[in-house]
Amino acid sequence: MATHTSNEANLSQGLKNRHVTMLSIAGAIGAGLFVGSGHAIAAAGPAALIAYVVAGTLVVLVMRMLAEMAVSQPDSGSFSTYADRAIGKWAGFTIGWLYWWFWVLVIPFEANAAAAIMHSWMPDAPIWLMAFLITAALTVTNLFSVKNYGEFEFWFALIKVTAIIAFIVFGCAAVFGFSPNPSVSGIQHLWDHGGFVPNGWGPVVGALLTTMFSFMGSEIVTIAASESKNPEHQITKATNSVIWRIALFYFVSIFIVIGLVPWNDPRLPDMGSYQTVLTMLNVPHAKLIVDIVVLTSVASCLNSALYTASRMVYSLAQRGDAPAFAKKVNKAKTPVYAVLLSTAIAFICTFANYAAPAAVFNFLLDSSGAIALLVYLVIACSQLKMRKKLMQAGKPLTMKMWLFPYLTWAVILFIIGALTIMAFDPKHTHEITSTGILSIIVVISGLVVTKRRQQSSVTTDASLEAK
Repeated sequence: MATHTSNEANLSQGLKNRHVTMLSIAGAIGAGLFVGSGHAIAAAGPAALIAYVVAGTLVVLVMRMLAEMAVSQPDSGSFSTYADRAIGKWAGFTIGWLYWWFWVLVIPFEANAAAAIMHSWMPDAPIWLMAFLITAALTVTNLFSVKNYGEFEFWFALIKVTAIIAFIVFGCAAVFGFSPNPSVSGIQHLWDHGGFVPNGWGPVVGALLTTMFSFMGSEIVTIAASESKNPEHQITKATNSVIWRIALFYFVSIFIVIGLVPWNDPRLPDMGSYQTVLTMLNVPHAKLIVDIVVLTSVASCLNSALYTASRMVYSLAQRGDAPAFAKKVNKAKTPVYAVLLSTAIAFICTFANYAAPAAVFNFLLDSSGAIALLVYLVIACSQLKMRKKLMQAGKPLTMKMWLFPYLTWAVILFIIGALTIMAFDPKHTHEITSTGILSIIVVISGLVVTKRRQQSSVTTDASLEAK
């Protein structure tokens, strides 16, 4: 049985089993499923389902690799710590800060989305003020204890899961002709408007790149589990259930949408997939229902972004890769300064959204565009090396990656291929460029920090020898 590292001994183990379980179930469910999927379907047609299947399969394989490492060595730094140990300190430094940056940018983005929904209910309230209040409120809950984060996330996740299950039940009934609008039934829209791949395979590849980011968040459970009383069990349980979770919540619900709604229906990109289906089925207050669910999903994502960013910078501080104050914890064993640092940068980004030229905030958003794929690539490379180290050390593995090393190499090659396509796709080139510039800056910083560490270590050793 693996034990907590000294890193984790400073953190509370206040997350209950139900918190981690619900987080693992709903961790990858964001507004992208309810709204963003409509854009993917409108672009690729029914073949968007293939994009979700491929992206979902990638996430399942990456989660399996991550779980293999996390079960043997639970850590709040998760894949950043494993990259540090398996590839080198520069790799752990780089991917840790890039991942932190990704979630710090998610905070103002989701806060603005939540504020926009609330503004439609309260037109007199400024969007920027509501975005600030939402972020401040969730920051306060994260400051007190990890239990607060877990409790909020439990109820947010419960609402999301209940909404999706209700949609699936209602959608299946509609497919078989049992709905308020019997004229909307069957699955003929899978092929009756130009076939299953009406726009060719180009848009399907584009949809694949978009849907990959919809699943970002599945890995959070390996970070959160380290603050539970039985991290190995929780990670194993979450990983074993990831297949049915993605199949049920994504594949089944997207299949229902594509079956019931023509892919070229103009409402899909404007209203989102869920609202379009509910509107077609004459469900009363469809917009209000979806707005409430999306608001919950956005608040959940913002809550998780605050938690994840703070734990990542805390882990970096523990390894000497972030300011030392970020590793300090309060009486509840919560890294308060790591939370405040992440929130402060998020507020600066929010300010840039409203005060700076649009190009500034767009660059900030674009700089996180390919980070999800880079994270997956680092996880695969880390697992490839760490498996060999664990085997050489004779350490038994309670969870193993399937068909190692063949599937691991397949994931690595697939991600490199996806990044290459993005680099030459005009719609995604700017994301690669922005992320590339940011990555180069962080990599150079990582190399400088590593060199200084080595020089400091040599100086210290020399001083000890002199004495």
